Amino acid sequence: MKNSKLQAFIPLFYLVWSDDLLTQKEFTTIQEFINNLIWLSPEEKQQLLSKVDISNPPSRNELSQWKLDIESHIQDKTTIKSIFDIAVALSDKDLDIKSLESDFTKLENNLGFLGEEAIQNFKTKTGSFTANSQTTSNFDIQKITEFLDGKEAPIIKRVKSIISRPEFAYETSTDINVFRQTVYNWCKILADENLGNMAYPKEYGGGGNVEDYFAIMETLSYHDLSLVIKFGVQFGLWGMSVQSLGTEKHYAKYLKDIGSLKLPGCFAMTETHHGSNVKGLETTATYNHNEQTFTIHTPNKNAQKEYIGNAAVHGQMATVFAKLIINDHDYGVNAFVVPLRHPDGNVLKGVTIGDCGHKMGLNGVDNGTISFDNVVIPKENMLDRFASVNEKGEFESPIPSDNRRFFTMLGTLVGGRIGIPRSALAAAKSGLTIAIRYSDQRRQFGPEGGSEVPILNYRMHQRRLLPNLAKTYAVHFGLQYLTKRFLNRTESEMQEIEALAAGMKSYSTWSTRDILQECREACGGKGYLSENRIDALKNDTEIYTTFEGDNTVLMQLVAKNRLAEFRKSFGEMGAAGIINYVYENAKTALAEKNPIATRRTDEEHLLDQEFHLQAFVHREKTILASAAKRIKKLIDNGLEAYDAFNVVQHQMIDVAQAYLERIILEQFQEALKAIEDENSKQILTKLYQLFALLQLEKNKGWYLEDGYMEAAKTKAIRKIVNQLCWDIRPDAVALVNAFDIPESCLSAPIARQ
Repeated sequence: MKNSKLQAFIPLFYLVWSDDLLTQKEFTTIQEFINNLIWLSPEEKQQLLSKVDISNPPSRNELSQWKLDIESHIQDKTTIKSIFDIAVALSDKDLDIKSLESDFTKLENNLGFLGEEAIQNFKTKTGSFTANSQTTSNFDIQKITEFLDGKEAPIIKRVKSIISRPEFAYETSTDINVFRQTVYNWCKILADENLGNMAYPKEYGGGGNVEDYFAIMETLSYHDLSLVIKFGVQFGLWGMSVQSLGTEKHYAKYLKDIGSLKLPGCFAMTETHHGSNVKGLETTATYNHNEQTFTIHTPNKNAQKEYIGNAAVHGQMATVFAKLIINDHDYGVNAFVVPLRHPDGNVLKGVTIGDCGHKMGLNGVDNGTISFDNVVIPKENMLDRFASVNEKGEFESPIPSDNRRFFTMLGTLVGGRIGIPRSALAAAKSGLTIAIRYSDQRRQFGPEGGSEVPILNYRMHQRRLLPNLAKTYAVHFGLQYLTKRFLNRTESEMQEIEALAAGMKSYSTWSTRDILQECREACGGKGYLSENRIDALKNDTEIYTTFEGDNTVLMQLVAKNRLAEFRKSFGEMGAAGIINYVYENAKTALAEKNPIATRRTDEEHLLDQEFHLQAFVHREKTILASAAKRIKKLIDNGLEAYDAFNVVQHQMIDVAQAYLERIILEQFQEALKAIEDENSKQILTKLYQLFALLQLEKNKGWYLEDGYMEAAKTKAIRKIVNQLCWDIRPDAVALVNAFDIPESCLSAPIARQ
């Protein structure tokens, strides 16, 4: 098409064909336009119309050549304001073309072209900064791995080595019986490696190391989560309930066989009508003094034990929680070891076991129901660390208060609320590793004239994944802190630690649920394929928000603990102390809420750790004080305390959330102080800043309502969050690689590097 007049139509042809599809309407519009041009000969019209033949689209080479022709004629792009300007340039400023400006403009409108937008197609952007963003590593990955693993590195490496063996290849059968047997076999291997008994005392065949046990649980979670739960039920819930609630006679009789998996067992607490409300359990254990026995009985169908792991197939014994009845008096919930099956697998007389069947996830775990019909057990089967029946047949306990005894008993089992959030954390790490690696490789769209771009270069995609990466690092440090507090606990701290464990369990498992959903969507259709594992991670961790305590209920527990501490501090302060507390709070708020502070938007201030901590603490204290005052007012106005708490339940969640976010922020700050390698500190600082500012952005409505920030400040925070995502993007792949998840465990084809 060398004719200068015909050259003028190239930009038009390029635009209508650039999406590889010419519609009938576009064809008709262009055909009418060309046929109405009286200064074109019939041959020229025919030549032009051949370029808009729906049945014969131009080749890729022809499209590329058209684009090159256009760009070679419009060197000075600043003078190009419309498609007609391009047409004039290509026609060598032919006078006949110039007279058709109004016709071309009308054609552009009829075709739906927006001048400035259409012109962008001809302004090559191969030097685009979006396209040029590249994956790199500005730090030593191994140093961050070592920092994350800490002193648990040896046991973590050992577990990773074991689960990378060929015998741990993922089970692909959809038959739950096959899956359950495979998971049992995996557990046996781990027991033979002395990993299951790691937390038990050395004199009973264990490793005497609870910290290693938690690290084992988290590391196993890079593999199949059915294995983790089966492992946790057997060696954690079953074994640790015997260790925590029993005494020497129980340790000697059971722990060695539990640790070797010679004695598979269950933890039978939950009932059909009583899940989180343990005090309301209906199963009874009636003492018979003459026979020196207890009779375990399920009084009705709704009192059956339900969702009990290991029950449907493998469990031979169970720690059963039941109301102790002596001479028709109810002494509250206590724990008993109750046989379920013979070693050959046959269920014992009086025991009825059902199978929960196929579940949303964790189908390698044999969950079941258990009912007891007057099953008799010997007196020594009562786990009697905190309560017992003496030689006279009388109830006795070293803890006189029923309430305190009950919560002390449950408090010894708080380890489960450490293992589960750490397992959830590992699942989030796996999902993010898969999604971020894939996003770095998957290319889509790109600047005109350039190659397609990795989708991780797009700001919205960064917003989907990188804040979750920052949160995952933050939760890691928060859970390390919880573990240390638990291991170094004193009796006076136990209530606070129990509340912290309940809160971190909720925070981590909710976080994992949301992160895995975002990972699935961020991987598009590939994330929907089972081979890429996100479906299994999502389905298996869904129940994490429910077992070991429903998250919403646990957050109420956290809030009640914070309110109790608040009231306690007022009680200890006295009147003068309260006045001083209120004055100090007001003074702090006045300093932080002055117009200069509320409007301050400079980067130095917004990235400052002290500002972050002040903002988090202010929110926590204000919400807590507000909830306390509201409850007091409701009670003062005649409402029952039970009803008052119900009225403010939504506010209680906010109290717990603010407390947990402050704890996690502080622990991230402490982690930054502890890391010595400067390059590692720099990238972790960016992650910290992203986590801190994300929480402020998430809660911006509250800060605006409270007057702690003004709109200019919250907008500035949003801008910095976006920039931090962009700044972290080059190191994103290295940051997930620092989790050091075995490739055999990741398994997902889209995560291969």
